Amino acid sequence: MHWSEEIARKIIARNPEKPEYVCAAGISPSGSIHIGNFRDVATSFFVVQSLRKLGKKARLLFSWDEYDRLRKVPKNVADIAPGMNEKMERYIGCPYVDVPNPFGDDAENYAVYFEREFEDAIREFGLELDYRHQAEMYRSGKYAQYILTALQKRAEIFDILASFRTQEVAEGERENYYPVSIYCPECHRDTTRIVKLSDDCRVADYECKCGHKGTFDFTADHDCKLAWKVDWPMRWLYEQVDFEPGGKDHASPNVSYQTSKVISEKIFGYPAPIFQGYEFIGIRGCTGKMSGSSGLNLTPATLLKIYQSEIILWLYSRCVPQKAFDFCFDEGILRQYQEFDAQYDAFLRGEADETTAEVVSRCLMPGKKVSTVPMNLLVQLGSVVDFRSDLVEVLVKKIGYGYTREEIDTRIKLAKFWVEQCAPEKKNTLCVYRNWDAYGTFNDEEKADVASLFSYLKKENFTLDELKTELYDIIKRDFPAGTDFSVDPAKSEVRKKQAKFFADAYRLLIDKEAGPRLYLFLFAIEREKYLHLLDFSTPRREEEVTPHGIVEAVVEEKEEVRGEPDPVKPVKPEISLEDFSKLDFRVCRIVKCTEIRKSHDCYKLTLADGIGERTIVSSVKAYYKPEELIGKKIIVLANLASKRITGVTSEGMLLAATNGACGCKIVFVDDAVPEGTCLA
Repeated sequence: MHWSEEIARKIIARNPEKPEYVCAAGISPSGSIHIGNFRDVATSFFVVQSLRKLGKKARLLFSWDEYDRLRKVPKNVADIAPGMNEKMERYIGCPYVDVPNPFGDDAENYAVYFEREFEDAIREFGLELDYRHQAEMYRSGKYAQYILTALQKRAEIFDILASFRTQEVAEGERENYYPVSIYCPECHRDTTRIVKLSDDCRVADYECKCGHKGTFDFTADHDCKLAWKVDWPMRWLYEQVDFEPGGKDHASPNVSYQTSKVISEKIFGYPAPIFQGYEFIGIRGCTGKMSGSSGLNLTPATLLKIYQSEIILWLYSRCVPQKAFDFCFDEGILRQYQEFDAQYDAFLRGEADETTAEVVSRCLMPGKKVSTVPMNLLVQLGSVVDFRSDLVEVLVKKIGYGYTREEIDTRIKLAKFWVEQCAPEKKNTLCVYRNWDAYGTFNDEEKADVASLFSYLKKENFTLDELKTELYDIIKRDFPAGTDFSVDPAKSEVRKKQAKFFADAYRLLIDKEAGPRLYLFLFAIEREKYLHLLDFSTPRREEEVTPHGIVEAVVEEKEEVRGEPDPVKPVKPEISLEDFSKLDFRVCRIVKCTEIRKSHDCYKLTLADGIGERTIVSSVKAYYKPEELIGKKIIVLANLASKRITGVTSEGMLLAATNGACGCKIVFVDDAVPEGTCLA
């Protein structure tokens, strides 16, 4: 049974006669919606699927929490233009729908820009969402009676909130608590304070930090908003929600869900919906251009540039919400494609086991067939012909595959984007001229092997199998007649020579020591395009003085805004060598970098330290994107006592320099230094 069906059966058991079940999800459009937040939607989507499979009517309600206040200016907004951060900071405290759109397109406001970005991606998944816009819901007065209820029971709400707190209640705090914020009509911020409330809780006198004072009638004025832990259960009641997932931070004891559950039942008289906490999503291997200063927002739209929508849903479908998994921007994505293709093909043939069939069936859109052209094949051969699907079709047919151009088209753009943006080292481009520099390093036997390969390839006709056999036989001819290659030492020696021969061929063809399977590569590409690269029977020509036509890459430097340097601090008190020797500084590699919910400054970094894995929390979020860190080697104080930071146990501290002239700069280590190396 799929995990979503287990949840669906619990929902039905609670209220078996309900005519329609509501599964909810919601996100604040504070910026581009991160791929981790998409788990909110995916979890509810699969539960809705299972409810329908069980014969029930169900819908996926999605709330845009656009009436929340702007808390800070995201980096991708601040970076639009010089001075943009200062320009946008004046709107901190305003609801997102009242913040102007800084991107210069036709979106009416800040919220709409990011909502549209997300909804465009959702359409590609084929998901049906019933959208709710909370600014419209509040300002139309739909929640007015519930706001009055909250005001009338504010003392009870305070007591519930206080019961989940660890600190003591201050004198007068209960009497001055109001579960609602009024947006000021002058400055449009929520920086107001209620100073007096009528006995019937309908009218309040308030004052704002901007200096404005006024009277607010909760039955007629609606530019106000309930506090989050009251707003959430109020909406459960209004929408009759049966199920809603949330990040594991909401699921922890004494936090949002548990508090709101009590408020829902005691204040609004509505049983809290079934809740499912979920683990956050990891990002693995953001390399290549995506590590540069122009790195991409890791949104569902970004994922759709390298993943088919069905595979994204499959990754969520096969993993229970309580378990984390990674989206891979490194070669792991090729393994994910291969695994999906195998499961999907088995499902179509009716050979998949029950678990696999349940997982795959939930990620497919009705009437749409997924083409399973091997992504690895498209990556290997596509770059040679600039990812032109018509030419790729010719290549794959030459090596025995029957994929049509239409089938290739479904993945060729994804392969191209992944190679160019994430793994440029995977791009295989034929050299323009003969690689004399590489050829000059070969010994006489290796040069003779290249000549044998050239002579064979000049033949007019050979089959793919014949070419494959020849590539192995060339090396065997270097051994004495009658050599038994099935036993050592000849067995080991021939493998060693074959590996060197293949590496030599790659260097001459694509100036790399590895590439696609050589026999497939040589058979698929037109021989006229590469034969001259293997023919060293004529002298070096003038145009070949520049090594094999390779053009030096231009590296785009990251432009940084620098301030005045901080004053130089005096040297700290002297310590002994013995004191220093107690500090265990060692080289670690960053394996994963994930955001921490409710932390504006910190990342959770998973490190390989040469012994195993360790986790540290570091406040570098404002200075680095995850893709700029993953795979890098850093220095960590490994024997620092563990400490809980933003709900995560941190097992050490990385070394970085912080100064007004440069911000925060992590100390990176040359990749040649092995993990676990200690600093002397």
